[in-house]
Amino acid sequence: MNKRAISVTLDPSNLLWVRTQAASSGCRSVSEMLNRLIYEARTSGRRQGESRRSVVGTIRIAKSDPDLSTAGAAVRALFAPA
Repeated sequence: MNKRAISVTLDPSNLLWVRTQAASSGCRSVSEMLNRLIYEARTSGRRQGESRRSVVGTIRIAKSDPDLSTAGAAVRALFAPA
């Protein structure tokens, strides 16, 4: 199998997770674990954008705006140029 070395920059918490997954799954290295994760993601039949996990309970809707009529303005304000 042809493999190529690349550089990957990960958030410290993601690196810890990948290292833990590699150790607990019997992978010989972080590289092998990343290769396995990518292979599984590519071959799982999911389409880009589909989620594996539920997001239920991760969003809070203000009681004063249950129809989200001010949501657009609130999101635009988060990305307003400085």
